[in-house]
Amino acid sequence: METRANKRLVALFGASGHAKVILDMLEKSGDAEIAGLFDDNEAKRGTSLLGYPVLGGRNELLAHAGLHPGLEVIISVGINSIRMALAGWFRERGIGFGTAVHPSAVIGKGAVIGAGTVVMATAVVNPDTRIGEHVIVNTGATVDHDCEIGHGVHLAPGVSVCGGVTIGRETLVGVGARILPNLKIGNAVVIGGGAVVTMDVADGVTVIGCPAKP
Repeated sequence: METRANKRLVALFGASGHAKVILDMLEKSGDAEIAGLFDDNEAKRGTSLLGYPVLGGRNELLAHAGLHPGLEVIISVGINSIRMALAGWFRERGIGFGTAVHPSAVIGKGAVIGAGTVVMATAVVNPDTRIGEHVIVNTGATVDHDCEIGHGVHLAPGVSVCGGVTIGRETLVGVGARILPNLKIGNAVVIGGGAVVTMDVADGVTVIGCPAKP
């Protein structure tokens, strides 16, 4: 929906610290009007984050979307599995998703950013990389050329993903971890903070250390 200021209208679901960062990004980008926050936690109703009110839960968000066709939603929940479950619930009910990219982030030529994804301050997504839906590319993370990042992945602050890497859906790459070129990382993998991944990692495996091992 185009507002009178010719901006996107964006609502956040999840009134968390993660939401604070996204709100700040949207303010700095200057291309979005923030419709408010929503969260199923009743204790948060009527509170605010960075001056934006928490207006209710998912049902209130559906009602708000009904009044504002074209409303874009960003799910501001850090836990991958919960974020993706919420995304499925809202998608089934016709909700569309927006993105947020910090002005200091660098998006290379041919890179694709999926719906619901956030790319935070000083992050880099290099050419011809494909970032899936509802991904978090956190502060200072870098993803080099020709990577495939699956839906619901979280690349924590300071992560480095080298060229040609594939990462499966809902994987968590911990703070400062490094993934060497052309590796395949499975679905629902956990890579510990500071790990250096030198080999492919199968679905559901947790790896830590340098070099990273199960």
